[in-house]
Formats: sequence, structure tokens, C-alpha cells
Amino acid sequence: MCKKSVCLALSLCACPPLAAQTREAWQAPTLSITRYDEDWSDLADAQKRGHHWTGPFKYIPLGDDVWLSTGVELRLRNENYVDNLWGGADAPDDSYLWARAMPYADLHVGAPDRLHARAFVQPIISHAVGVAPSASPIDQSRLDLLQGFAEVGAGPVTLRAGRQMVSLGTERLVGTRYGPNTPLAFDGVRGSLSLGEGRALDLFLLNPVQPGSDSFDDRTSDTRRLWGAYATLPDLDLYYLGYRNRAARFGGLTGREERHSLGLRSHGARGDWHWNVEGVYQFGHYDGQRITAWTIGTEVGRTLPGLPLSPDATIRFNIVSGDRDSEDDRLGTFNALFPKGKYFGELSPVGPTNIVSLNPRISAPLGDGFSASVAGMAYWRYARHDGVYDIPGNLIRGPGDSRARFIGKEVEATLAWQATAELVL
Repeated sequence: MCKKSVCLALSLCACPPLAAQTREAWQAPTLSITRYDEDWSDLADAQKRGHHWTGPFKYIPLGDDVWLSTGVELRLRNENYVDNLWGGADAPDDSYLWARAMPYADLHVGAPDRLHARAFVQPIISHAVGVAPSASPIDQSRLDLLQGFAEVGAGPVTLRAGRQMVSLGTERLVGTRYGPNTPLAFDGVRGSLSLGEGRALDLFLLNPVQPGSDSFDDRTSDTRRLWGAYATLPDLDLYYLGYRNRAARFGGLTGREERHSLGLRSHGARGDWHWNVEGVYQFGHYDGQRITAWTIGTEVGRTLPGLPLSPDATIRFNIVSGDRDSEDDRLGTFNALFPKGKYFGELSPVGPTNIVSLNPRISAPLGDGFSASVAGMAYWRYARHDGVYDIPGNLIRGPGDSRARFIGKEVEATLAWQATAELVL
């Protein structure tokens, strides 16, 4: 397969500048994809929220210890592909436009150091133009509820129930699928215990939301469920994830899958160096087969302050297991569950299943709000008797009679411009 692709994206996010300082040394919180974990409570001071035009929208006082925060994200993303197929038929060209709007309202009642409650609501309007042969629910979900939950908290304990986007660690196994037009949400309950100094514990029981192509038809999945615990420590994450799928597909067959994942992630920075290393072991059963799968993902980088623009050089190396023998009673294909949408880059032709990948990257700020990066990717099959998969875990090319390991290579260049505090190109 020969594929050439390019994407252009524009995002507008109504929020104060990320690094804007007022005369009172106030700094806006870092914007997040999920939006609900941004803390704007410091804008209770009317003088502080008056320093930027969006300040009054981020903190709207409604009474004693009652306030509302609002915001919106608007995004246009164009993707273009040449020879967009994995063989077996004439390769088409493809070009389409994604458009989405995600406003939100976040109501807070009570002070954080006492019993408090909140309600968070975020609809989504997503539409696609030019997707051939037709747009899937991932391309467009029209008007629907992306997030809507209630939360109560007392001291370090928080309980949340409803529809919510979930991001764990670097989203290798549970992410928001932010790149595609319709992000991923879950229905269920989540409890969090904050222990201070970068220590926290999350417990959750969730079902993914299955989007539909029409308005107000997104539904809780009745075949898939996720549960587990995620512990965060300084420079270290430990987690257990349980997963059940009554309609899982492997090797062209459909069966019941129950899979358990044990993970360990080390991450941090020391001086000019930074790292992010994660290992996961999976076990369980699928349609009479025993599951034994694993992955190791490494990322090591260094800022080079002695060079012009002080670039950052990073190398990533991933190994993800596949099934070596489809005839035995053991399934070795790793299941990445709900990974992030931009797994290997802005446009990822393959996903984190049965793969070995090498990804060197160099990035640098260019000044005046501009930044750039250049990266190379190379992909190999881990197991010759297993196929090639996409990011959601669907088989896109079976092994057939081929015993070749090499899949392909990719070069990616990105240019970003923070045009204003609210506009990113």
C-alpha cells in the first residue's frame, strides 16, 4: 500500500490565555480535553476575571458559594488521502471535512473544602462533509449529549455518576478519542480519593457510549464494560483494568472476551531529560482460549538548550504482542481497549495491536506563537501469523500467506500557531 495524507485543523476555544498573568499574579488553569477538571474558582475575585473578555463567562456568580462556568470548543479538521486502502481492490482517494462544536456548562454548589456538588453538561454538534461512501458515527453524531454527570464531594473524596469522558495516564488503554470528530464517552460511576502531593486513587465501573449517526441516538453499550482502579503517585502510575465484551472478534470469529490488564507506568523529568515508560500484562479468556498478551511502550527525550530554538528530541519504541498461532488454545493478541485517537501521530494508519514501532521526533518553539515538529515512524508486525489492525482494534489486513514483518513507514511534519489566546491553527 502506498498512502499519502495531509490534515489541516483549526480550533477555537473560549478561554483566558493559558499563561496570562494579572496584576494579582493569577494564572489561568491549563485547558484540558475533558474540560471538567479545569478549576476556575479563583475568578471569584471580580477584579481578576475582569482582565480578559472571557473571564465573566468562566465564573458567573449565582449566590453564596454557587457559581457557573461556561465554555465552548469549535473545530474544523480537513483530512486528505491518496490510495487510501490496504490492498485487495482499487485504492480510492479521499478528502473530507470534519466540523464540531462542544459547548459546556459547569454548575458548582458549595466550597471545595466542605460538602459540595456540581452538575456538568456538554452537548456535541458534529458533522462531516465528503466522507465516502458515507459518514460513520465517528465522523458525525449530529446533535447529542457528549457529557452529562452529577458529582458530590467532601474533602478528598469525590463521587461522580453519569456520562463522562475518561483519560487515564497517557491514554494508551483508556482515552478520549479526541482526534476523530466524535470523542469517546462512558456511562457509569467513578470515585476519586485525593491524597495530596500527586497521590490519588480512582475506582470506576463504566460502559462505553456507542454513538449513532442521528441526533440523540447515542446509547450505552450493552456488550462492553470496563472496571478497575488507577493509582497515581509522583512519577509512577499503577493500575488494574477489567474488560468484558460479549461480541468480541478475533481471527474472523465472534465470542465472549473477558480480559484483565495490569499496568505500571514510570514518567517524569530530570534536568533536560524526560521519560515515559509503560508496561502492561493481560490475561483472561476468549471463546475457550486463554489470553496471554503484553505491551511495552518507551519514550525518552532530551531538550537541547545549546542549539538554536532549544529543540526537544524524543524517541519512542513500542512492542505490542500478537497471536503467534491461531490453531492453539492461547490468544496472544493484545487489546488496547479504548486508546487515544492520535496514537502514533496526527494520522495513524495502524493501531497498537500486533506491532513493533519506532518513532523518533524533534520539536521546537519558533516564537510568536508558532511551534513545529518533524517525526518518522516505521511499523513491523510482531507476530507473522497475525494481521494488521487499526486503532479501535479492527482487523484491516489479515495475515494471509505472507510472513513479512515490515508494514510500512511514515514521515510527519506539523506546524501549529497559537494565533490568539482562543484560536489555534
